This record gives sequence, structure tokens and C-alpha cells, in this order.
Amino acid sequence: MLPEPPPLQPLKTPLGCDTFVSYPPTTPHGIAVFGKNSDRPSGETQSIQRYPARRYDNDSTVKCTYITIPQAKQTHAVLLSQIDWMWGAEHGANEHGVVIGNEAVWTKVNDDLCTKRLLGMDLVRLGLERGSCAKESLEIITELLKVHGQGGACAQDDDSFVYHNSFLIADCKEGWILETAGRHWVAKRINKGARNISNVLTIRTDYDLSSDGLIQYAHENKLYKDNDTTCEKLDWALCFGDGCVEECNSPYSRQSCGAKLLRKYDNSQKMDEKAMMGILKSHDGICMHGGFETTTAMVSVLRLDGEHAHWMLDRPHPCKNDFIAQSVLSEGQ
Repeated sequence: MLPEPPPLQPLKTPLGCDTFVSYPPTTPHGIAVFGKNSDRPSGETQSIQRYPARRYDNDSTVKCTYITIPQAKQTHAVLLSQIDWMWGAEHGANEHGVVIGNEAVWTKVNDDLCTKRLLGMDLVRLGLERGSCAKESLEIITELLKVHGQGGACAQDDDSFVYHNSFLIADCKEGWILETAGRHWVAKRINKGARNISNVLTIRTDYDLSSDGLIQYAHENKLYKDNDTTCEKLDWALCFGDGCVEECNSPYSRQSCGAKLLRKYDNSQKMDEKAMMGILKSHDGICMHGGFETTTAMVSVLRLDGEHAHWMLDRPHPCKNDFIAQSVLSEGQ
């Protein structure tokens, strides 16, 4: 008798977040549901913060976590889950019903990530403060990425903890998965069904938008083996990801665990805030405990009629705590 094969093992220790979005027919008609768990070093604190809409002079600047950049003429009111030592946010919403969450991703691009530039969390806040719809926030983030780049320590007491970012940007009509590597990126539109992102590049050749010069960069840096630099698309996750294809194919990966939880609601029209909260509370690879733990979480229901609703946690472990309803605007705004 042949010996039984050894059991499959997880490919990597999970060190990050999980972000989800659902559209009809997973949700009822006219409704989108968004959720995110923020996983950070144990003991790091986040606060729920609101910043009002403001107008600025033409020469105004804004100091982000590490660098100062030109300020927009107008910013929108925002609701943020803000790491206490950081200018940016893990996730949040704005007054126009745009929501954004980011993920750490590790890629093959070596662009000196220790150099202080914009953090992914800075880009979350900038996208919310400046974008009035998901597509506009996507365009704002990618332009800032092109101009300023991304980099700098992502933990207060660990300068070696650096990474590139992916984002899930959504409004009531459509969502965008934006995955980055250095200053390059691809984006995929979502307007039906459900998707999740979890610390790994997921987009293959099915992207809708990409950065200028992407294929040329991949060819010059030996990330793309096809000699034809005039072709229209490449396999993003395979070329730029650090083990991303294998990670996505593993049933133990965070990406696979999140996708499995979403599939329970396929075509059901039953995904709502309670169902999303249940996913974020799940110990099937989502709600994390230990040295890296789920420190905060957020759920949003975005409606075509504009009656958006948001719930947040300001403490660790969704499995142990109730989400609290939040508004983007403070009293009197």
C-alpha cells in the first residue's frame, strides 16, 4: 500500500488585510456592499476620524505621512479608520459614497521601498478626499503614484516592513481592483457579482486599464519573456507577482478563503451588512489573532438612491465586538 501524501500546507504566513465588495445579483438590486478587515501589528491603535470638506488656495500643500505634496483645491468630507501615527487611513468613505481599502502586496519590482514617498494608506485618504466616484478616485491614486511613487516604513517600529499596495475602490455603481508594483499598475472593473483582495496580486490578463509603458518596463527588467513589446497585454500577476499565482491557487491562502466565503452568496441577492459582518468575523482565514491581528474593520452599504450606511470597529477582533454605525459628516456639517 502506498503511503498517504502529506497534507497541503499554507504557502505563506498571512500578514495583511482582506477587502470585499459585492454587487447584484449577489446583493439586492441597487445595492453594493463593501467590507474590510485591517490587520496590523498587535498593539498598534487606530481611531475613527472625520475630516470636513474644505477649499484651499492654489499654492496650498498637504503633509502626508512622510512627504509634502500639492493640495487639491477642494477636498471632500471623509470618514476614516486612521492609524494613530500615520496621516493616511486603512479604509474609509467619503460624502459621495466612495469607499476604499488597501492591501499590502509583495512584487518583483525593486524600487527601493525604504525611500520615503507616499504610503498606500496615504493614497487611500487622498483618493477619498479628492474623488467623487470610484473611477475618479482610481485616476487620482494612479496619477499620484506616477508623480510621487510609493515607499517608506509601514510600521512605526519596523523600518524593514515595506510593501507595494493593492486597492479596492467602490461606489454604488461600480468597483475597481487596483494592483500596483512600484509606479506601475493594472486595474479591473467590477459591476456584478463579488470580488475580494488579500495581500496578493490577483489580476492576470483580464485588466481593463494599465499604466503607460507597462509592457516595455516588464520587458526591460526581464519580467516578461515575450519578445514582442507591442502586444496589448501581459499576465500581470505572473510577471510582477512574487509567488502570487501559486498563492491564489492554494486553498489555504487568504485570497482563496475570502473567495470561498463570498461564493456562498453567489446569485442569492442576500448579501447585506449582516452577511458581510459575518464574513469579517470568520476565523476561516479572515479574522486574525496573534502578532498580526485584525485591529479594526469596516462595512458599508452603498445605494443608488444615495442612502449610504457605514459601520466600523475601533478595536481589535470583529469576532468579539459589535460594529457601530457611523456617519461621514459630523453633527452640524
